[in-house]
Amino acid sequence: MLCDLIIKNFVIVEQLHVSFMPGFNVLTGETGAGKSIIIDAVNLLLGGRARGEVIRTGTDEATVEAVFDLGDSPLLRHRLEEMGLANGDELLVRRIIARSGKNRIFVNGSPVPLVQLRELTPQLVNIYGQHEHQGLQRVETHLPLLDHYAGCQVESEAYRTAYEHTRELGEQLRHLDLAERERQQRLDMLSFQRQEIAAAELQIGEEEELERERLVLQHAGRLAETSQEGYQKLYAQNGAVCEQLSQVSAALIDLQQIDPQLSSLGESLNTTLYAVEDVAMQLRDYAQKISFEPQRQQLVEDRLALIKTLQRKYAPTIEELLDYLNRIDAELDDLRDIDSRRSELQQQFAEAEKKLQDAGGRLSRKRAEAAVALQQAVETELADLAMAGARFEVHLSPLATPAAEGLETGEFYLAANAGETAQPLARIASGGELSRIMLALRRSHPGGDAVKTLIFDEVDAGIGGEAATAVGEKICRLGTDLQVLCVTHLPQVAAFAHHHFRVMKQEVDGRTRTGLTLLQGEDRTREMARMLGGSQVTERTLEHARELLARSICQPEPELL
Repeated sequence: MLCDLIIKNFVIVEQLHVSFMPGFNVLTGETGAGKSIIIDAVNLLLGGRARGEVIRTGTDEATVEAVFDLGDSPLLRHRLEEMGLANGDELLVRRIIARSGKNRIFVNGSPVPLVQLRELTPQLVNIYGQHEHQGLQRVETHLPLLDHYAGCQVESEAYRTAYEHTRELGEQLRHLDLAERERQQRLDMLSFQRQEIAAAELQIGEEEELERERLVLQHAGRLAETSQEGYQKLYAQNGAVCEQLSQVSAALIDLQQIDPQLSSLGESLNTTLYAVEDVAMQLRDYAQKISFEPQRQQLVEDRLALIKTLQRKYAPTIEELLDYLNRIDAELDDLRDIDSRRSELQQQFAEAEKKLQDAGGRLSRKRAEAAVALQQAVETELADLAMAGARFEVHLSPLATPAAEGLETGEFYLAANAGETAQPLARIASGGELSRIMLALRRSHPGGDAVKTLIFDEVDAGIGGEAATAVGEKICRLGTDLQVLCVTHLPQVAAFAHHHFRVMKQEVDGRTRTGLTLLQGEDRTREMARMLGGSQVTERTLEHARELLARSICQPEPELL
């Protein structure tokens, strides 16, 4: 649910903070007051295109931010956790549009790219624009709408799994059916690569060991000289460290008759002497082992060069080279034993196709049952929307071959008047008809796509009278289950709102500013009278407004969504 919307320096809005509530929120105001600017700001938060011209004249950047309540959106909360953007039951989205072009987006305080914002927003808000109707004019959205209504998520998932498995097996079969010439070329290339890698007899950890050995060989002279010199100074030469330590230790022990404390010092020195002697012996042994071997160094260099060549050609590490060798062996086996492999794959493919048809059949049956129910539900709703003679149909057409979404396509058809032949909805429905059909679909299955906030931007354009009253009532009914924001010029629609906001434009210090006010009591009555009679509000229009408001109560204001 959209809780708070904050707009700064956006078009003619200098600063605006509005708190929306559960239920049906309506926005009214004179033409040009800035009603659609509010919708444009929300669309920007949903990942809409940012243009520099939306920045208010005289300022460097525009800011739009919103707080959404996620209390009833567990899937969205889970997705935020996966992205590292979780923040309890609230979601804060902030977008800054700068004249410099350095636009920024923040989700719960963390900067995110536009593509990540667009991953989240389809689950937040649906905007139904005057010319959009959110997918009804795009045939590819009709089947998903039917599936939502049918509640066939389990069947859809089972079908998609079977479809992907069948598709993968089909790809493997097509790979095996390469032209013989191409297959032989592939065999020759892989055989050469295998021979080149296998001949190297690579060992995991070998490269690191060779690097260490090369370093030692490169500095053999220095290592031997330093080790031998250390041995001499510690032990072998006259006056060596060990000789001096032995003399001092013996002298201290001899003095124990005079001061017993010196005996312990002498013994400690003896312990040190043994340790130094041990180090000296190790240095002697190390110096004897070290020798400069040009041939061995050349062997190490050649081996490392071979490893580097293989890594440049095939894989960056020895582990990945060995893994690539295993993959070559597997593909060579497939290519050399193509007939038996093809026979095995064909059997697997046939079994997978049967499972796909079974899964698709279950999905198709559920769709067919739901199509009948949806047709009846939508037609019942349309009858209440002054389209009593309309006929709504869901046409399911079998496909020649299975597709990712099922064994059939789905498209909505409409006969707007009695006696007419139903035609594709996307081609023949007018704006007013699409508005009412969209409302009928929403009323038939309010929670179909789990989105809790719906925004209608003058979708009631092109209708009036009895139909307008019916649209207002339907939107109000939607507001008992969902949060609804609606921009309208029709008093028959506005009268049904649980919360009525007026958008006003005024001039302050020579600058135009737009503000938003929550109307209650007599203020709402006067706004309704303005919508009924224009700028001249009279006692007659006020009385008409009161009557309209009194007649339009369809449901108590909801406390929670």
